[in-house]
Amino acid sequence: MDRYFGFHHKFSSLLILIIILILLPFLLLFFAGGVMLAFTRLGIPASVAYLLFWMSLIGSGVNIPIKEWTNEVEKIGEINFLGIRYMIPFHEPRKTILALNLGGAIIPCIVVIYEFLRLSDNPLLILKAIVAIIIVTIVCNIFAKPIRGLGIAIPAFIPPIIAAVTALLIASDNPVVIAYISGTIGTLIGADILNLQRIKELGAPIASIGGAGTFDGIFLSGIIAVLLV
Repeated sequence: MDRYFGFHHKFSSLLILIIILILLPFLLLFFAGGVMLAFTRLGIPASVAYLLFWMSLIGSGVNIPIKEWTNEVEKIGEINFLGIRYMIPFHEPRKTILALNLGGAIIPCIVVIYEFLRLSDNPLLILKAIVAIIIVTIVCNIFAKPIRGLGIAIPAFIPPIIAAVTALLIASDNPVVIAYISGTIGTLIGADILNLQRIKELGAPIASIGGAGTFDGIFLSGIIAVLLV
């Protein structure tokens, strides 16, 4: 009986792995289609949008260090004396590296600069973009929470939804651009930059702005916000 269940468990795991491998190309195509659709809606030519997608995808694994600091992190050690266990707290130095993610932060900010240049002849839309950034920044900062050993995290759906709703309310004439700008910069400032001091106390080995694992995706916040409007 144990052998049967062991075989059944291995077979189920193998089947799940096969299904994931089969679906992975379709998921990648779906993701690529969504990203390129968002970029083209922002007025970016399809060829450039395609290039930006691959640069963002490959660049998501590139973290550029910009700062480093060392903090004392409290840990709990265990001592066994005469059969009795004692839990002893002690402090250990932990190095934290602050980095900028190429695909998740730098490239989205370049796109934002491009969109601001396109709005240079429309001061009213620039003002609306700034107001939207402030709103998204405040909301992101409220929901951003420190996680020990990891960094600052925020529920992934909050920045794009707030950016999309804000854009539709204050810039119904051009919500796409406002949604992207506010979703990107609002997340960058509210969830990341305003919480840089807090990550020093969390013992995270690397805090990657725009990178997966430490900060939520700035890249995806802007893209999803565009797709929602």
